[in-house]
This record gives sequence, structure tokens and C-alpha cells, in this order.
Amino acid sequence: MLLRGTISNPLPSLHLKTPLRHRSYAPTSTTITNKCSISDEDLESRGFLLRRTISNLNLDHLNSVFVAVGFPKRDPEKIKLALENTNSLLWVEHKKTQKPVAFARATGDNVFNAIIWDVVVDPSYQGIGLGKAVMERLVQELLKKGIVNIALYSEPRVLGFYRPLGFVADPDGIRGMVYSRKQKKKK
Repeated sequence: MLLRGTISNPLPSLHLKTPLRHRSYAPTSTTITNKCSISDEDLESRGFLLRRTISNLNLDHLNSVFVAVGFPKRDPEKIKLALENTNSLLWVEHKKTQKPVAFARATGDNVFNAIIWDVVVDPSYQGIGLGKAVMERLVQELLKKGIVNIALYSEPRVLGFYRPLGFVADPDGIRGMVYSRKQKKKK
């Protein structure tokens, strides 16, 4: 399925390093930097295009990236609905194949809070800075909107990836909870 015109396992939550007592509701020039570890031009010179909309995003290809990193295969119609209800998203397209190779999205209230979901990089393209490029830009976009309470869900094995990007586990003793409906045992 091709969309024209933006899903993770609920595990330990990570929040952006901004202690509550020091948070401001309007971003400041010291809060937001437009400096990224790799520029849009560098990405393009390496054969990648940064996309900020769902235009030309092939959901079957995106789903294959989800599966390749260990997410369950998802119904493309549900992915489409989730992306239509997403506030911010970024994905990297490999120019030669025209397929998504990195992706991240954020949902929230567009004022105070956002949660980052579905940060994935195709295993064939990991280790070259695409995940970092997507995350840096997504966080910058959220901060430019004035959103400073940014959380994300992550697999425990990749927590180290997010720490250099400013995320910490359980800041200020905040503990998250996830609703879980237990199945009743059949007799």
C-alpha cells in the first residue's frame, strides 16, 4: 500500500533530559539547535532523501522494515490510520530503491507532550547515522513547537542509542505505567 500526501512495544519509557523545574513552555535559542550530526545535503549526497510527510511512503516497505527489526507484522490499514493520526514524522528514503530505510514518528497533544514511537532503521543500513539523523530532527521539530515533555518507548537493548541524544530513564523519579489486560485462564 502506498500513501500519498506518519508503533513500538511498550517497554521502559525514556524522557528527554529537561528537569521539570527547569522546563520552559516556549523554546529558547539555547534549547533548540539546528545542528545535526549529518546535514540534509550530506544525506542526499550519500543517496538518501529525508521525508517529513507520508507522501510516497510505501506501507508494505515500511512494514518490512518493522519486521526486519523485530516488530510484529502490522495490518497496512492500521498503519495508515496510525500515521494519519501522527503529529510529526520523519523517514529516510533510499534514492536508488525508493524504499524507506529509517523511520520515526511522534504523537501527542501538540502543546505540552509528545511520545516518540516506531524508531526503526533497516538492518542493512544501521550504523551509518540514519537513526540519529531522524531522531535529532524529530526532537528539534517537537522543541520548535514548544513541546518539552518528550518521551519514547524503546527496547532495553537499544537504550544506549538514545542516551547521547539527551534521553534518560526515569527523570525526577517519574515512573510510567502501561495498561495491560490479562487474559483469563481457560479451565
